Amino acid sequence: MNQRAEVGREGEARACAYLVNKGYRVVERNHRRPWGELDIVAIAPDGTLVLTEVKTVRANTNWELAPEDEMSAAKVRKFTRAASLYANYHTELIDERRGWRMDVVAIVKRGIDAEIRHYENI
Repeated sequence: MNQRAEVGREGEARACAYLVNKGYRVVERNHRRPWGELDIVAIAPDGTLVLTEVKTVRANTNWELAPEDEMSAAKVRKFTRAASLYANYHTELIDERRGWRMDVVAIVKRGIDAEIRHYENI
């Protein structure tokens, strides 16, 4: 496994732990289909289906690119398509009153520590 993939996998594990700590129930990880991928599928404490994209970068002392910067317009379109299709195929996970939403968890890895930013309903 290359270094970038390893950082990404560690970021997804941290994001799952973060969400579980906040009361979310993780339903699925790395849901891959030809039309896209969802990093984390979870149910929020209020019953909302949450489809999550995780972006992780390693901190660099010279120049730091924020993980949020990797959410280009094309990436948001692809994420939206994958989330919409997942929600349409998995209506049994959707609470009628709460619906579903798309979140981004941005992680900056600094050695063994990490800064986590959670953006809800992007």
